[in-house]
Amino acid sequence: MEVSPPMKQMGYDRAIVVFSPEGRMYQVEYARKAVEKATTIVGVVFESGIILVASKSVQKLLVPESVEKIAKIDEHIGAGAAGILADARVLIDYARVRSQVNRITYNEPIEIGALVKDISDRKQRFTQLGGIRPYGVSLLIAGMDGSPHLYETDPSGTIREWKAHSVGRGSKEAKKLLIDEYKDGMPKDKALDLALKALKAGEKKLAARAVEIGVVESGKFSLLERQAVRDILKNYV
Repeated sequence: MEVSPPMKQMGYDRAIVVFSPEGRMYQVEYARKAVEKATTIVGVVFESGIILVASKSVQKLLVPESVEKIAKIDEHIGAGAAGILADARVLIDYARVRSQVNRITYNEPIEIGALVKDISDRKQRFTQLGGIRPYGVSLLIAGMDGSPHLYETDPSGTIREWKAHSVGRGSKEAKKLLIDEYKDGMPKDKALDLALKALKAGEKKLAARAVEIGVVESGKFSLLERQAVRDILKNYV
């Protein structure tokens, strides 16, 4: 009796340590699906820093600040998350500890590439051990260590560096706009405009209580207050 495609898959998606005959790891693919269904985040590198913008799901009675899509890791590093935010919180806490250990050990801030590798190594380990699941979150990590850097780390632990990038449910539309309009060395105001246009392309509608904006500039990361976000978004309604 011929086995239907869903039946062929059964068994290969029950454990992270089992490859399918096609060389696929279904649990990692399912984790990527969690990222693809999440609200959109966008990162854009400009001449002296990086812009991170994120949309989040906010219900009528929810306190918006209780949903954190963009977070500070160290003085010079911020991260945006798409996927399971509980997983993101754990990874960001881990990254904060690694950053402080580096400061205590070497008396200097951690290099962006080293931190991204540390986070990605942790993610990759969770694709090899039985009895656990992968982290269902992708991070856009922005930081300065002499020059601006924007990294992506996905549920498999893969690392990519970008000039501009988007992750989440609206990433296809957002990336199309980024590819068409991004220019090297663009000023901060143009980068912010491009990031918000890309976010709107992916999410269709932007509301101040549902948008977060983070900026890495002059070696410092800052998260804009809601009133500042509201003022900026007046031009994007």
